[in-house]
Amino acid sequence: MRKAWLIASVGFGGALGFIALLVLGTYMAAGSIAGGASGGSVGLAKGAVPATYQPLVQKWGNLCKAINPALLAAQLYQESGWNPRAKSPARAQGIAQFIPGTWAAHGVDGDGDGDRDVWDPEDAIPSAASYDCKLAGYVKDAPGDPTKNMLAAYNAGAYAVLKYGGVPPYRETQNYVKTITTLSKSFARPTGRVQPSEQAAGAIAFAQKKLGTPYLWGGNGTPEQNGRFDCSGLTLAAYRTVGVTLPRVANDQYNAGPHPKREELLPGDLVFFSDDLTNSRAIRHVGIYVGGGYMINAPRAGAVIRFDPIDTPDYFGATRVTDEGAAALPSGPAAA
Repeated sequence: MRKAWLIASVGFGGALGFIALLVLGTYMAAGSIAGGASGGSVGLAKGAVPATYQPLVQKWGNLCKAINPALLAAQLYQESGWNPRAKSPARAQGIAQFIPGTWAAHGVDGDGDGDRDVWDPEDAIPSAASYDCKLAGYVKDAPGDPTKNMLAAYNAGAYAVLKYGGVPPYRETQNYVKTITTLSKSFARPTGRVQPSEQAAGAIAFAQKKLGTPYLWGGNGTPEQNGRFDCSGLTLAAYRTVGVTLPRVANDQYNAGPHPKREELLPGDLVFFSDDLTNSRAIRHVGIYVGGGYMINAPRAGAVIRFDPIDTPDYFGATRVTDEGAAALPSGPAAA
């Protein structure tokens, strides 16, 4: 639940002018924010990987040149959403979703305790990295990008990659490669400046029209709910108006794009709040940044959609939403 910080001096009659000035003033700096160079080794964005698993992902994500920690994180998130007890109808098991036959052939004793336990992330995460690297070795002579070829082999088998001389022309495989490589950008610590969002202004325009609307837990703004929203329902609806489909819950929305630093925020960025600043899965609130240190958000029961400052002790971080980033996310449960 967000605390009741409110801009008392900004009435709804002046909201349009307030927003316009913030957006204009902040976007005047967008050119310099977007223009930095990238490079260096791939690290993990703050809190993107739950703290329990972060050392494992960072270590094993550097096992071979075809993978990196952000790519390994993207695979694990796509497979299980970091749930070590995940099961699938296809009998895939654990945080890395190994099926029994693949685990029997490729599972490793990552923690050195004498067993190979598919349900133990200290075995399953190293096994996922090891399996990726084995696949990369199988297709190392195929033309094209080694990482994309490895991902294609993961999805379609090494034979298909060798047969077609790279990523095979299977829609499912091509989508898998694109999904994981795109999603990895959300787990990577940015090494340069993050490009501005093209849809930001439209998302803000929607949100500002909802100022003063009462909060509703689980609210999606439907007529049956009298147009009311909760925090992630508001951000979902705002970006839907500009053609971007976000997941329903805030902690999944965090993975809809790269993560700008606090000093690099631009209007339209999603800003997130949590009582655990080491774990994106613990995020419990989201708003839309409008510039000047403020956001539009649906804060809590009994409150209305309003402006609030973002610089509070529970500020977690931000996401610059992209079409590709949102499309790469697995669909989550329809809960608030």
